[in-house]
Amino acid sequence: MALLHGIIPPMTTPFDTDGEINLDLLRADVRYLIEEGGVHGLAVGGSTGEGHTLSAEELRSTIQVAVEEARGRVPIIAGIIVDSTQRAIEYGRAVADLEVAALQVTPVHYLFKPDDEAMMGFFRDLTETLGRPVLVYNVVPWSYCSPQLLTRLITEVEGVIGVKQSASDLRALADLLLLLGDGGRILSAVDALLYPSFALGAHGAIAAILTAVPQLCVQLWDAVQAADHTKALKLQRRLLTIWHALEADNLPANVRHAMELQGRPGGAPRPPMPASSPAQQTAIRKALVETGVIAD
Repeated sequence: MALLHGIIPPMTTPFDTDGEINLDLLRADVRYLIEEGGVHGLAVGGSTGEGHTLSAEELRSTIQVAVEEARGRVPIIAGIIVDSTQRAIEYGRAVADLEVAALQVTPVHYLFKPDDEAMMGFFRDLTETLGRPVLVYNVVPWSYCSPQLLTRLITEVEGVIGVKQSASDLRALADLLLLLGDGGRILSAVDALLYPSFALGAHGAIAAILTAVPQLCVQLWDAVQAADHTKALKLQRRLLTIWHALEADNLPANVRHAMELQGRPGGAPRPPMPASSPAQQTAIRKALVETGVIAD
């Protein structure tokens, strides 16, 4: 579990205009994030990577590229966003022979929310069948796991090692840290509040803004670990300015545009997700200039 810490960007998946994956762009960004960004891990196939649109074969190909390019320098997390035990197992088996540190799995979330016992059974079936560590990706508003349920999952289901706590819920993250102590890995996906997440004791983050501006996020993590809270607060304000420009229903497209402005080709979003609008592009550029990420 200790491998999963610090800044773990959820990578975008670089599609071309026909919706096919450009693996060369993915390889280049893996190298950039590790060698230039200084990140501590990578997550592939999550929401920022539009993992819900990927087939099992596509997930495997993207994970394989990330593992090959990482060369053991940082751990790789594989995202699984599906709606049944059967499909989750299918996706997990697709990457079974690859060096994956953990599977990041959303709860079942279509129309019918499982009750707590069904949710326990879902994650127990996954870990028993796949034999891989699992992070609960707690993001879906209508299938949201309470801190109490997450505590049960992490303490009672062997193989569930932690949670990516999302949906802007800092209170839930704080409650989890209180309930679990050192019992699991708590990774923040509260993009707007990374500084307080780290100050409260989160073990790291997997959040879209990490992919957009990895260096600033690594600086924030290092500042909090060094108890330099003056520096951390200044970085938090810069990151919040950027987050306000990125946050939208087409967030993966906006992250890509921020990457493009920094010379990192990110491809196109997969239809029907729209690319960043002209207004969004203007706002993102303005935020990156104001915070010193790019020159005017």
